[in-house]
Amino acid sequence: MKLTFYGATEQVTGSNFLLESGSAKILIDCGLHQGSRYAEDGNFKPFPYDPKEIEAVFVTHSHIDHIGRIPQLYRQGFRGSIYSTAPTKDFAEQLLLDSEHILNKEAADRNEPPLYTIDDVNNVLGLWHKRKYHEPVTHGPFEAEFYDAGHILGSSFVVITEGGKRTVFSGDIGNLKTPIVKDTETITGVDYALVESTYGGRIHEDLLSRRDQLEDAIEDAVRSGGVLLIPAFAMERTQDLLFELNQLAEEGRIPRLPIYIDSPLAIKLTAVYKKYSADPHYVDEEALAHLRNGDAIFDFPGLHFSLTTEQSKAINEVAPPKVIIAGSGMSNGGRILHHERRHLSDPNSTILFIGYQAAGTLGRRILEGERRVTVLGEEVEVRCRKRAISGYSAHADQEKLLAWIAPMRQSLKKIFLIHGEVDQGEQLAVKIRDELAVKAHIPKYGESVIL
Repeated sequence: MKLTFYGATEQVTGSNFLLESGSAKILIDCGLHQGSRYAEDGNFKPFPYDPKEIEAVFVTHSHIDHIGRIPQLYRQGFRGSIYSTAPTKDFAEQLLLDSEHILNKEAADRNEPPLYTIDDVNNVLGLWHKRKYHEPVTHGPFEAEFYDAGHILGSSFVVITEGGKRTVFSGDIGNLKTPIVKDTETITGVDYALVESTYGGRIHEDLLSRRDQLEDAIEDAVRSGGVLLIPAFAMERTQDLLFELNQLAEEGRIPRLPIYIDSPLAIKLTAVYKKYSADPHYVDEEALAHLRNGDAIFDFPGLHFSLTTEQSKAINEVAPPKVIIAGSGMSNGGRILHHERRHLSDPNSTILFIGYQAAGTLGRRILEGERRVTVLGEEVEVRCRKRAISGYSAHADQEKLLAWIAPMRQSLKKIFLIHGEVDQGEQLAVKIRDELAVKAHIPKYGESVIL
């Protein structure tokens, strides 16, 4: 079996892995490259394989850096089958439709043809099959099985069996005590593992610490009479925040103030969360207990959903203090830019980062202390306070990754570290070699290995 790495190598995004056995070819994920202009150039390059020859795509989860090029794959000839859990497909529909106009605008700016159209998205959804955790899927010599990755609702790591060898593709492994979703499953008896390393060199704050820090940030906004801006990914991070804010409000730990979810996509994705919120296959016991007690975990006094452009603009008319949660999570697009242009220069306001900020993004530049940034074509002085809570990441940190790998150590021949910048991968590789005595390698783009 031949494995080739066509994405998420020495960088976090662009998940895309090709498996070949004889003439059979399958993909694990097919995602967008995100971050710097250089990274995003990869989205406009031809696929390094013939899409017509791909028989199946197995999707670990619905983040756009794992699914974002699947309609482009279809546009270039793919007609095989796509498999994922049910929530992943439902989320993917919303995310791909939302991305279409953004990507096509970018294509027009580059004088490039569109990556894909709405018709391509709809055709892809017609090839997409929902599968439960632990429901085997066979394609030619490959058998695939989804396990709960505990990352976002419906997320998976995928075990591919071929010729008696088992290879696990981690997708994104979930953080400890992630709200709403269940804990990451364990796996044993694996020969090879592709393991994410987004936070391979870092340790997150724990759940209580991050909730305390969120409470502190809101209380500071109230005391200063400013605006608390939270750039948040529409998928999972916004819903985790809603769950935490609901908890803080119910416990009387934060004063009542206006909290705005200013993201049409986040509002649509929250509806999908609500659809599965009572399903014990996907939702953890804490969230289920709240629902059984009649608690609407995605609603509380003071919360406002700003779906339309008019509702978004109306936020500006509300005097602070207030909280604005809007996409995108790295400040590289979306409605958060309008609020940043308005409030970054206000020393009474705060910008709170709760997710990974990729190199080259506006969020990363603000977090690293740039004094002046360009937002929507306007130069803005950054005078607001800056805070970050890494504990809200849905990615496992170094300790969690090592704990997930440990049960496999007796059978593992080699680990390939993906989905991480080089320094994070190198730090995790040292820990794996020293503490688990397993070979760890950081692959290059286009590198192939025989398993």
